[in-house]
This record gives sequence, structure tokens and C-alpha cells, in this order.
Amino acid sequence: MFERFTRAAKDVVRGAAEAAERRGDAWVTEEHLVLVLLAGQGTRAADALAALGVDRAAVERELDAARQRGGLSKSDAEALAGIGIDVAEIVGRVEEAHGAGVLGAQPRGRRWRDGRFDQGAKKVLERSLKVALGRGDKQIGDEHLLLALLSAPGPAAEVLADQGAGYGDVERVLRKAA
Repeated sequence: MFERFTRAAKDVVRGAAEAAERRGDAWVTEEHLVLVLLAGQGTRAADALAALGVDRAAVERELDAARQRGGLSKSDAEALAGIGIDVAEIVGRVEEAHGAGVLGAQPRGRRWRDGRFDQGAKKVLERSLKVALGRGDKQIGDEHLLLALLSAPGPAAEVLADQGAGYGDVERVLRKAA
């Protein structure tokens, strides 16, 4: 699958795996992909995110908050609150019984070198091909990874959209830069 990836896209995938390893996470997640996309310099995705004024520190804080909610987005937590389920209260009780941060903890032991991408990250990699083909591009760049990440609901896409970097916003910036 990676034969169509540009060097920048391969660097994002490799960087996400390295970020997971540094954190001791057993799985590479969408969160790792987002953080590497934000850290890029001179890449199409990083330039688009910078042009939109995305604040890396704010993204990290919001992703950490989503991790503490067990991977629920703010929208998910609000929807549950609408039917009387207080996610913060549930998280508090779980952490009281099992330890702080337990809902966001990943299993330890297996390393990312085993090719361990969670379902969300795998789907981003798969959708990136569809995004590239849909745009008429022959190769998959880091911008396609970013658009693929933004094309499905979830905490990572929600956090970026809250920063003004929704799918349409990023697409417009990329078209202007082309």
C-alpha cells in the first residue's frame, strides 16, 4: 500500500509509529497521526494547518481530554449528556476505582514495530487513497492523510475542526496553494 505514498506521507506514518513508541503506546492511533502532521515543516499538510492558525498546544490538550474520556469526542459526550449520562461523572468513578487516566491508557507490551495501527489509523491510511484518487492525484501525500483524517467523525477530526481546520477549510487552503 505504501508504494504510492510520497516521502512526506511515509514520514508521517513513520513519525506516528515513533511517537507511539516514545509514549509507550501499543497502538498507533489517529492522535499520533495528527500530532505528526502538526509537527511537520514545509509539508503541504503542515503548511495548510499553519495557514488556518491551528494551535498545536490546544490540539494536544483537547486530544488528551478526549483520551481521558475513553476516546469519546466532545460531541459524543454532549449527546450522552442529552440523555442524562454524565461522562465526567462516569470517568471520575472509573478513575476512582481503577486509577487516574485508566480510560485513556493503552495496553503495554507489544510494540508498534509489530505493525500495530488501531482501526481508526488504519482507516485513515485506507481513505487517503480514495481522497487522492478523488482529487485526481496519482500519489498519496501528507495532505491526503490529513483530508482522510478529517473525512470521518471522531475526536481527532473534531479537535481540528474546532480549531478552524475542518475538511472544507483544509481543502480550500490546499487548492489555493496548488
